[in-house]
Amino acid sequence: MPALFDPITLRSMTVRNRVWLAPMCQYSAVDGVPGDWHLVNLGARAVGGFGLVITEAAAVTADGRISPEDAGIWNDEQAQAWSRIALFVHAQGAKIGAQLAHAGRKASTYRPWAPARGSVPQDEGGWVTSGPSDLAYPGYAAPEELTTAGIADVVQAFADAARRAVGAGFDTIELHAAHGYLLHQFLSPLSNLRDDGYGGSFEGRARIVLETVDAVRVAVPDSMPLLVRISGTDWLEGGWDLEQSVRLSVALREHGVDLVDVSSGGNAPASIPVGAGYQVPLAAGVRFGADVPTGAVGLISEPAQAEKIVANGEADVVLLARAALREPAWPLRAAHELGVPVEDAPWPDQYTRGTWPTT
Repeated sequence: MPALFDPITLRSMTVRNRVWLAPMCQYSAVDGVPGDWHLVNLGARAVGGFGLVITEAAAVTADGRISPEDAGIWNDEQAQAWSRIALFVHAQGAKIGAQLAHAGRKASTYRPWAPARGSVPQDEGGWVTSGPSDLAYPGYAAPEELTTAGIADVVQAFADAARRAVGAGFDTIELHAAHGYLLHQFLSPLSNLRDDGYGGSFEGRARIVLETVDAVRVAVPDSMPLLVRISGTDWLEGGWDLEQSVRLSVALREHGVDLVDVSSGGNAPASIPVGAGYQVPLAAGVRFGADVPTGAVGLISEPAQAEKIVANGEADVVLLARAALREPAWPLRAAHELGVPVEDAPWPDQYTRGTWPTT
């Protein structure tokens, strides 16, 4: 069996393969409630053979949304809507994870296909954002600096959202500490200019992340695995980097995190050396440096490429984003190309007539 199709177990969750769907915002919710689009989008990838599908960033507070059209899980109506999606994903033999997020200073922005760019004004449905400091992301409105009481409220919101996710039937939770959103903003010296206990030193900048991990770990069953997505580097001098990512990942492991999903960038405009598998070395660096399971993501598009990453131990799983948008059944093609027998591949019964010949 190719390494890509070996099951993987994290705590009590066993996932049928190492091909996971990366979180991708759809900007298509109403009042944070996921609808039919989200059911079909995630359900199609479960039908297509992904082992774990992870939701788009589900905001833990209304003002933590990236855009007014973002999905959320800050109330029970939203959680109930997610439960319908979780049931369908489970019926296809896949697992489902909820990515919990707060956009911080990158909140209240127009969705990508809107004619306008930047921050949404309050009279158009936007709101005042918050961050570790009152420093704006380039091109966006300046945020208000969070007070220590405000930080505590954010941590509590993550824990409350995690409880709702458990009730909605999710198998795992991923905390979003990447791509320049709130938790990443605290981590990076480029966006965190605080001089109190939540800034300055590495320990201060990492404090809110570890407090959030601890609060969520208490809020969910001990049997449920906890994932964290980080940006392995800001790709900027003086910013967050791989050395700090390894150090953080050691602490995450010690605080009960089961896998670190390693992406990069997003906290400030940077020149990024984009290419096939360009973030895999970051995932490998964290995996070996912190002795923690990792996920690799970023321009992983071909089955042989994905198989090599897992077989060589550079990461424990691969997460697909754009490739999955183009091809919802990518894992089924990968199983065929890598020689997995039809009976051992994640084919739904309804689709077996479409299997490729094996001889």
